[in-house]
Amino acid sequence: MDDVTQEVTHMQTTVEKFIDTAIEWLKDFLPNLLGAIIILIVGMWLSGLISKLVAKTMEKAKIGKEVVTFAHSFVKNGIKVLVIVAAIGTLGFNIASLITALGAATVAIGLALQDSLKNIASGVMILINKPFKVGDFLETNGLQGRVTRIDIASTHLLTLDNKEIIIPNSNMYGSNIINFSSQDTRRVDLSYNISYNSDIDFVKNVVKMVIEEQELILKDPKPFIAVGKHEDSSIQIIVWVWCENANYFPVYYYMQENIKKAFDKNKIEIPFTQIDVHNS
Repeated sequence: MDDVTQEVTHMQTTVEKFIDTAIEWLKDFLPNLLGAIIILIVGMWLSGLISKLVAKTMEKAKIGKEVVTFAHSFVKNGIKVLVIVAAIGTLGFNIASLITALGAATVAIGLALQDSLKNIASGVMILINKPFKVGDFLETNGLQGRVTRIDIASTHLLTLDNKEIIIPNSNMYGSNIINFSSQDTRRVDLSYNISYNSDIDFVKNVVKMVIEEQELILKDPKPFIAVGKHEDSSIQIIVWVWCENANYFPVYYYMQENIKKAFDKNKIEIPFTQIDVHNS
């Protein structure tokens, strides 16, 4: 019975020592934990606030929207990393050892994320060289759309039918890009086929009248109307007109519709393919 009593007493003593040790550890650790939590909460809030202030300051300085977006993302994520490191240091971890470990991990992660790093590097080059900016209408790799955002790793395009295209920056910077918005004006290239029986001078005058009725078409450079090709069953009339960049599509669709109406009104024949079927 004495042995059982001694064993119970020993267990009670061990449990009491464990509880006392745990309490002492918690007394030392809880302030650090509380401090780390406060650092995380305040730090994350500050990352959003500071990044917004940086963005607003850059916007007031009339810096390009694409640079503002990139800087906002970079500052916000950079502060978050610093906040996490500071919180871990508050918990009593050796920051120097942590940074060394992070450095080694960064090398390993860098090798595994080469594509992501290429996208980031390409994003920086896009901001430096400015082959395009937010608001420009582009064509690249068979895709067309207006640039809505340039992030650290990707560029966002919005198509004419309101679809978003997200393209890695390395693909954007490493590909041929047609920027339709880099110039203030744009040429609208059109062609129409007429019958060999048509009077070319008369047709050109009809086209000229259609052009003159559209105020969005510029007088300088002058519109150009000429014979393009002599095809198998028709003569090609090429028409070049200039307009402000923003008016390209209104001018294009105006010409397509009103040339047809003018040709019909003036009985100008537009040849089309016909198949003759003979019964044997």
